[in-house]
Amino acid sequence: MHSVPDGVEVVASREEARRLDSPPLLVLDTVTGFLDAHGIGSGPLAWQRIGDGQSNVTYLIERGGESVVLRRGPRPPLPKSTHDMVREARIQKILGEHGVPVPEIIAVCEDASLLGVPFYVMGRLDGTVITDKIPPHLSPVEQRRATSEAVVDTLVALHGIDVTRGEVASLGFPEGYLRRQIERFRGLWEVNTTRDLPAVELIGDWLGRNLPTSQAASVVHGDYRMGNLMFAPRAPARVLAILDWEMATLGDPLADLGYLTATYSEAGRPATPLELTQVTRSPGYLTQRRLAERYQRRTGLDLTPLPWYQTLALWKAAIFCEAIHTRWKRGERPHDTSFGPSLASGVPRLLERAGQYAGLTAATRR
Repeated sequence: MHSVPDGVEVVASREEARRLDSPPLLVLDTVTGFLDAHGIGSGPLAWQRIGDGQSNVTYLIERGGESVVLRRGPRPPLPKSTHDMVREARIQKILGEHGVPVPEIIAVCEDASLLGVPFYVMGRLDGTVITDKIPPHLSPVEQRRATSEAVVDTLVALHGIDVTRGEVASLGFPEGYLRRQIERFRGLWEVNTTRDLPAVELIGDWLGRNLPTSQAASVVHGDYRMGNLMFAPRAPARVLAILDWEMATLGDPLADLGYLTATYSEAGRPATPLELTQVTRSPGYLTQRRLAERYQRRTGLDLTPLPWYQTLALWKAAIFCEAIHTRWKRGERPHDTSFGPSLASGVPRLLERAGQYAGLTAATRR
């Protein structure tokens, strides 16, 4: 682990932070003071950045034998209504009381003056996030299948929570969710792109014309994929926690299923930038179709309109990836040497795949 400042990402003191042109992500004396105020550990701290961090940023903090995780948004300026760490922490507190596997929220800082943005501290979990390597304890073929099944079953349980009463009901307004998603992401494209990709408007129009009727209302995670799940460190496959709740709200549960299946890596299918857990291309994991069938058996929902939701998922993904690409082009992601530049071609690939689900393939290539 690091225990010294690392360039402009982490500095030791507020004084050092004030001398920088671009604010750091972590100021060690400020974080130390916050931990002191909440009785978290003692003495000097060590830090390590964890996760892929394409949007929000997460650090493992060790101090005096205690380990916690600090999560914050990227450097300002931030688009309106995004990277709301206070809301994200509140969502996890509420859902944790309903049995949803989430990290324990220990402390929340609403004061943006400390690190430039609000942040929160959560308990560290001893588990495994699956991305580009299969953990040895989940490598046997029966555990690969069990891993895929746990992904579906955890989503089914999340979608089974009653959203009509208690604090859960305050997390959003499910009526009109799908149309609001289309309108919101149209607006995000207009402010976050520097190029002309006609497929964005074409697919957005198609989504609006073919809007399905929502069959149910549920908590919608908004970024539900295997890479946002932490699995127990020993077999059998079991989800310890669902991570990354920034986009969660109340809405149509098939939006989560559409995103899960459309971004899921499967042998024989071309890759997109959103296939962040490549291991499911290996033998033993359920296919996209099998994932959907398992979900349907457990919920009873009609999956006939699933291609619409898969189109929506990849269209939205293309738009938020374009925002990352634009930030990279502006020099706002100085340490990003691979993901940001890859989106020059990655965003059009996402749009082409979205067009395939919508039956608009030829048109999206123009």
